[in-house]
Amino acid sequence: MTNLEQVEKLCTMANISYEEAKLALDATNGDLLEAIILLEKQGKVKTPIGDSYFKNEKTHYHNGHHHHYRHHHCHHGNHFSSGLKKIGQFCTKMIRKGSTNSFAVLKGEEIKGSFPVLVLGLLLIFAFWVTLPLIIIGLFFGLRYRFIGPEFDNNKVNEAMNSVADAAENFKKSVNI
Repeated sequence: MTNLEQVEKLCTMANISYEEAKLALDATNGDLLEAIILLEKQGKVKTPIGDSYFKNEKTHYHNGHHHHYRHHHCHHGNHFSSGLKKIGQFCTKMIRKGSTNSFAVLKGEEIKGSFPVLVLGLLLIFAFWVTLPLIIIGLFFGLRYRFIGPEFDNNKVNEAMNSVADAAENFKKSVNI
């Protein structure tokens, strides 16, 4: 048994009359896919090229006017290539920023070591379980960390890192290490 919703959907998908859709659905026991195949065999629906559907054509009637819309599912690679281009631009921008800024390790006011932020990022990605504990242990040995470079003129990040270092110092004093 077919319902009105299925018949309307088949009418829209196959661009056929209500009666043709109803007959096709009745013949296929309400199976929409089988109904489309049956209509293709009868020649009422054009068989897609390549044995698959790449576009969906819909016809809408609004206030007596006929509107024909096409939605293409294949964009010929335009969105893919533009997406790759955006990813490439993003990676280039991050590499540039990671190379011009550095991560400094300080003991008191003296810089003990400094390396590009890009290296820190790679260490955190590929050696997270080693890098992060070493940074935390360094806090308890009196090391402080600071970002230096044009991207870190705003000291919010460095202020946060200083407050973490102060918290580690206070914890160390409270435990009497």
